[in-house]
Amino acid sequence: MMQDSTSFLTRLLDERREQQAFRELRLPGDKVDFCSNDYLGLARNAEVRAYIHTLMEERHPAHGSTGSRLLAGNYEWVMSVEKDLANFHQADAGLIYNSGYDANLGVFSCLGRKGDTIIYDQLIHASIRDGVRLSAAQSFSFLHSDITDLEKKLKNATGNIFVAVESVYSMDGDLAPLAAIAALCGQYGAHLIVDEAHATGIIGNRGEGLVQQLQLTGACFARIHTFGKAVGCHGAVVLGSETLRDYLINFSRSFIYTTALPPAALAAIEAGYAAFPYMQAEREKLSALIRQFQTGLHHVELLAGNTPIQAVLTRGNDHTRKIAGALQSAGLDVRPILHPTVPKGSERLRIVLHSFNTATEVDRLIKVLQA
Repeated sequence: MMQDSTSFLTRLLDERREQQAFRELRLPGDKVDFCSNDYLGLARNAEVRAYIHTLMEERHPAHGSTGSRLLAGNYEWVMSVEKDLANFHQADAGLIYNSGYDANLGVFSCLGRKGDTIIYDQLIHASIRDGVRLSAAQSFSFLHSDITDLEKKLKNATGNIFVAVESVYSMDGDLAPLAAIAALCGQYGAHLIVDEAHATGIIGNRGEGLVQQLQLTGACFARIHTFGKAVGCHGAVVLGSETLRDYLINFSRSFIYTTALPPAALAAIEAGYAAFPYMQAEREKLSALIRQFQTGLHHVELLAGNTPIQAVLTRGNDHTRKIAGALQSAGLDVRPILHPTVPKGSERLRIVLHSFNTATEVDRLIKVLQA
């Protein structure tokens, strides 16, 4: 009898189920959004959508990119958007990738060579970890936002040294101590790379991110701004020097060997960035909702952080699923974050607040969590 060719997959999936860690795709339905990264509502903004259509009519006759950037997929519009993004973020140059994952994978896999060192925060995003694994450089993590531990790792580093942090951490919602990290990198001659995915559009008077707010652009070797969060679309840009841009075009495999973003994606990026400088009222409302949520919770273990990402520690996959289920039943779309996505014992509800949420909806959320 022929053996079931998928039996080895079934065994691994069954292990996940036993660990209460089985992942499934679900639709949000008509629940109140407390889980998406659409912090400013740009993905659902009617004016932005109309501007995207206008840009498509004006800028590009085709709806497909037709190839990689090094073949048929390069066109004037994408190069123009790269220059505009570099100007907005006070960088010399920018290179657009198809996603934040592609950008991090492409940057970290090709920068470090044999004899070099990559040092990264232990809570760094999985995309950076995957890029580091593909690199020929040696790598070490340092305790989350711990300057003393980072310096210990820097003292043992060799070759070209790269330090990777996020400005806003995606699962904890806290800010990196960027000024102190930048100073330490300067002291040890390390190249600082900052992933600004969850700061883009949110931090700064124009949504420019934490690095610019702290006036640290000159201290960064590279910055990655992702468009799948507050920009409300897809893609990412790596910012740095012209030399870095040329290097990535020549050595970054996730850029070289993939079909370029289509013009519609470029239109969405441009429309989102056109809106950012005029969304201070939305950013202020978001801050007010964050304060309301934090002050309304009692007897709940909430991680410290004043960003739209509010992490309620629930500990244990089964317990976390049950609380998330209660929230879902109340019409609130909150998703559980389970081990192995986060370390065992730090399972949580990752609650995301948005400028389009209402004070009444946040009160409802607090009431269920307090029950």
